[in-house]
Amino acid sequence: MSGARYAALLARLDGTRSLGVALGLERTRAALDRLGNPERRVAAVQIAGTNGKGSVAAMTDAILRAAGIRSGLFTSPHLVRFTERIRIDGREIDGDHLADLYDAVAATGVPLTYYEAGTVLAFVAYAEAGVELMVLETGLGGRLDAATTCHPCATAITSIGFDHAELLGDTLPAIAREKAGIAKAGVPLLLGPLAPEAHQAIAEVAAQVGAPVRRLGRDFGEAPGPSALAGAHQRSNAALAVELARRAAIHLGRPLPQPGTDPDPITEGLQRVRWPGRLEWLGPDVLIDCAHNAESAQTLADALDALPPRPRALVVSVVAGKAVREMLALLAPRFDVVVATRSASPRALAPHELLAALPAGAAPRVDQADDPLAALAAAKRAVGAGGLVVVAGSIFLVGDVRAALTGEERDPVPTSDPLAIPR
Repeated sequence: MSGARYAALLARLDGTRSLGVALGLERTRAALDRLGNPERRVAAVQIAGTNGKGSVAAMTDAILRAAGIRSGLFTSPHLVRFTERIRIDGREIDGDHLADLYDAVAATGVPLTYYEAGTVLAFVAYAEAGVELMVLETGLGGRLDAATTCHPCATAITSIGFDHAELLGDTLPAIAREKAGIAKAGVPLLLGPLAPEAHQAIAEVAAQVGAPVRRLGRDFGEAPGPSALAGAHQRSNAALAVELARRAAIHLGRPLPQPGTDPDPITEGLQRVRWPGRLEWLGPDVLIDCAHNAESAQTLADALDALPPRPRALVVSVVAGKAVREMLALLAPRFDVVVATRSASPRALAPHELLAALPAGAAPRVDQADDPLAALAAAKRAVGAGGLVVVAGSIFLVGDVRAALTGEERDPVPTSDPLAIPR
């Protein structure tokens, strides 16, 4: 983060939110052309999926950095600072410098959306810094996502589930086809565990464009060891990250050594990776997780089932448009009390709306508080000393609570990805 220039940049970016979400590559390509095509000057890997793509991106980046490869990591959304989205060599970009880069982006005259502007800024920043490889997390879908303007040496799809159905389709094959839009001719497409109908849809798209498909468990195996990220689901994510990093390193002419050698960047990267807000413990009695759809709620539920029993309270906020009933049906029965709250997002449902979506009898006790920190305090009182409070349901809620508990510096002008506006 930085000073006045950065604050002014955030205000300018916030002004682009009125454009909403307008899927398509034309605007991004036009801006990149006028900037001299920075996306062509840096090798890339691109990751799509309903859940897990951020974790895979973070692990891939960590492995490459452990191998001495200069990397740029692009992820979204952010927890508390916009600069989290653009990292170089593991460090957030300086906010004031990002503002300088945005002057050139704005000078193209192309009306970019909030997310498109962030993507173009990332490409410009990585090209200017001379990174060797960009690790790009797809924002929404794949086929029409701004990150898909990159020129990757490998791509990956982590999972396919129901999210953003209003934009991507209301069946698994339809969503899978949209995410398979990251496939490029001659570029290997790595696949994590997928339902058969999703795999079939992706295979059809890949065949049409000439992208060779490589499947976990058939064409490449598990990671050589565990990662620092919690949860059984991270095993398949780690396997994808290792394979992506291997292919990226080969593309750069710097193959990774075999696991068990000294140095061992694969093991080192997996052990050192950090991805805040995902099954993250903030002390012994608070667990935060960005579960924001039914699939990620199931992952959180599985992780909770593996913990020793003790009194538990759920602090939850969900934004409009999410599968709130399905999420609460999965999570609420695992808690002694559910405290509904509202994150700072303008899309957040009111606490009484969340409680109305609770299945009858799903939680023995319920409570509500508009302020997330008041909800956290109520949850701690409810479970008492030795109890566990879990904060989940929205990345916005997790960001609010995490910043408050850690004292982490927040953006002077809070911004977030806007409401989806279908074209």
